[in-house]
Amino acid sequence: MARTSWIDDDSHPDLDAHVGNLEHFAASLADGVIDDQELATQEKNLVGAMRAVEAGLSDDQHAKVTKLLAELTAYSVMRTLHEMAQARVQGKR
Repeated sequence: MARTSWIDDDSHPDLDAHVGNLEHFAASLADGVIDDQELATQEKNLVGAMRAVEAGLSDDQHAKVTKLLAELTAYSVMRTLHEMAQARVQGKR
């Protein structure tokens, strides 16, 4: 299978295609509400993926992936807050 980059041609994170392949994610978003069960299922999926990868990493790889996950989480939170702020500004016009 060919590798799909995590970064687009303009040097922006581009994980949409990867996330789009997560059928459970799409199903969870379908009604516009994430309930407790859906969130718990996603947490279980995340922990399973983390365990599967973590066990096979060298210490150096583990440090790099840990940094990647932290930066991704920070970006996701910041992007969500930015988008919410933009929506509030547009809503006040």
